[in-house]
Amino acid sequence: MPALLARQVLYLDPMDIARPDLKQQKKRRLFLWSGVAVVALAVAGAFVARLKPAAPTVDRSTIWTDTVKRGPMIRQVRGSTGSLVPREDKLRLIPAETEATVTRILVLPGAQVKPDTVIMDLANPELEQEAMNAGLALKAAESEYHNTQVKLENDLMSQKASAATVGADYSQAKLQAQTDKALYDLGVISGLAYKVSQSKADELTTRNKIEDDRLTMNQKVIASQLAVQQTLVDQARALYQLKQQQLAALHVTAGIPGVLVDLPHQVGEHVAPGATLAKVVQPDQLKASLKIAETQARDIQIGQPASIDTHNGVIPGRVTRVDPAVQNGTVTVDAELLGPLPQGARPDLSVDGTIDLERMTDVLYVGRPALGNENSTLSLFKLDPDGKGATRVPVKVGRASANNIQVLDGLKEGDTVILSDMSRYDNVDRVRLD
Repeated sequence: MPALLARQVLYLDPMDIARPDLKQQKKRRLFLWSGVAVVALAVAGAFVARLKPAAPTVDRSTIWTDTVKRGPMIRQVRGSTGSLVPREDKLRLIPAETEATVTRILVLPGAQVKPDTVIMDLANPELEQEAMNAGLALKAAESEYHNTQVKLENDLMSQKASAATVGADYSQAKLQAQTDKALYDLGVISGLAYKVSQSKADELTTRNKIEDDRLTMNQKVIASQLAVQQTLVDQARALYQLKQQQLAALHVTAGIPGVLVDLPHQVGEHVAPGATLAKVVQPDQLKASLKIAETQARDIQIGQPASIDTHNGVIPGRVTRVDPAVQNGTVTVDAELLGPLPQGARPDLSVDGTIDLERMTDVLYVGRPALGNENSTLSLFKLDPDGKGATRVPVKVGRASANNIQVLDGLKEGDTVILSDMSRYDNVDRVRLD
């Protein structure tokens, strides 16, 4: 049995012999290569992290650029939502004076009219009746005045006759008293007879004075009573004239020479008092009404020069009014037109306007960017000298105009910057231009 085991050992294959040292070597090589791979990946990741993202490409035809300049700059504000409107003294809005019904339209909008041109006819039967009643009331008041005047004058004549009688008796008594005094002095009559004559003269003197006072007082009473009646007459006449005026207003006339621009009613339509019946303007007497953003209107003053663009010519102007109120974020500014109107100019025509605020000399300026306010720091892309790329730079700006803005720091004369909206490139500091 031992011999058999020995014989089997002698015939074992060398490959079947265990080698633990080889397994250890394989493990070491595996760990070594794994460590090398980890280090290589870490180095590659650090290198990639240090790389900057590629600059995005911008189509040159889609951007707007401008070059920084030095020289005079005119500060301006622009109103792009304006219109031509009639001057206040060259516009007439015709209101309805009473309730009425439109019975006839004689002139349509766009027609030339004269002051006495009848535009439309209205009807109001009640007004016609009221006008007739007012006329009759006036005649009644005038008749009452004349009756009162005749009566008072008759009473005055009676008073004058009574006063004249007393005056005659007074004169006769006075003369008799003077005669009796002379006879008494001669001793022809007694003193009693003289005293009786003198007493009668004194009595008539008093009566004569009273009658004169009564006559004066009656004359004042007559004037007062006639004044009361005259007031009633004047009141009736004023009402009659008002009704006549309202009747005449049923025939609506232009009132001024010009063009009928608005006629908001139709035949058969009922209109209320105060409703606008028509609008007449003088088309050659217009002004510009501009809407200026409230943030830009703070420096506008009356008298500043302006330019009004009618899209068929530019007219010089001058600011005449600045509305103190703000509506929908804008301020209304009126500008007088100093030049002739171009062909086709008419009320409500849309216009653009530019107002000159001040003239600045020897300043560094550039076109106003699409985004950015005055007196702030902007972030703009400045073009490279070769024009193939642009780099973001901070730019400090000052006062602004409608088209230009003052440069205080960050740019120099001759630099070219992108003024277009570049907000979608806020995450990069450089772009390429294609």
